Amino acid sequence: MNITVLDGHTLNPGDNPWDDIAKLGALTVHDRTPADEIVPRAAGSEIILTNKTPLTATTLARLPKLRFVSVLATGYNIVDTAAARERGVLVANVPEYGTDTVAQHVFALLLELCHRVGRHDQSVKRGDWSRSADFCYWLAPQIELRGKTLAVIGYGRIGRRVAELGRAFGMNIIRLRRAAGADADGARAVDLAELQREADVITLHCPLTADNAGFVNKAFLAGLKPTAFLINTGRGALVNERDLADALREGVIAGAAVDVLAQEPPPPGHPLVSEPRCVLTPHIAWSGLQARRALMTATRDNIAAFLTGAPRNIVNG
Repeated sequence: MNITVLDGHTLNPGDNPWDDIAKLGALTVHDRTPADEIVPRAAGSEIILTNKTPLTATTLARLPKLRFVSVLATGYNIVDTAAARERGVLVANVPEYGTDTVAQHVFALLLELCHRVGRHDQSVKRGDWSRSADFCYWLAPQIELRGKTLAVIGYGRIGRRVAELGRAFGMNIIRLRRAAGADADGARAVDLAELQREADVITLHCPLTADNAGFVNKAFLAGLKPTAFLINTGRGALVNERDLADALREGVIAGAAVDVLAQEPPPPGHPLVSEPRCVLTPHIAWSGLQARRALMTATRDNIAAFLTGAPRNIVNG
């Protein structure tokens, strides 16, 4: 069984070996694969592993031996799952591996918005404290989370873990109610308008779909408190990034922190990169070694289950 990894560098930059997967077949690992190399590299493979390298309907049609795709992530919109199903190709994902590390990163971003630790560290190292007339100073308001309302949009594993951490900080938790939604785990279910009115912090954890792409737009942002923070560790395309940059510049909301963008890496001149009220990290919320090892193990198990005729985590079955 030939197994090809199209873009394995981020999962294993040298500290997370492929050894267990290599035991399951003839393994070829590419750190990265440009679009015009996908078919030449994968043409003889029955199994493909991909993270962000797209498998479109056109590409899938040129891979007649392909039988199984295991996405090296939870989100699987990188694969045309309908086209794969039509060709008898099963697609699996890894639904749970980085819950704790992503939730922890959410609060790293939120605490940076609340305290601007990095800015103060740089100020001290420039000598500002040594020159200060007082024993302390602050360059931005210091914001306490207790009593603030945390709004979670997407109440799956990660959303629930973020809510749990929020409660530890003394925050009130609300979540976006779906049609049949109800209160759960101490999180009050509210409609979108109520969420916008009440939220001090909005954190996004929903999958990207055709219905919600760009839903965080000018109208959504205009309905928030001017003191509100927005955090996105979900999918970049959930946010209209130009509208967010405008809202930050105009003071519609107080700040944002994002770990994901619609286009990664961002192109030159991206509107959020130079926005001082926006904290950006380069899609690292998922990347802790413990989480990457769990992802590798789950991917091995996905392949092993497919080979034994009992596939698991199938998203297009």
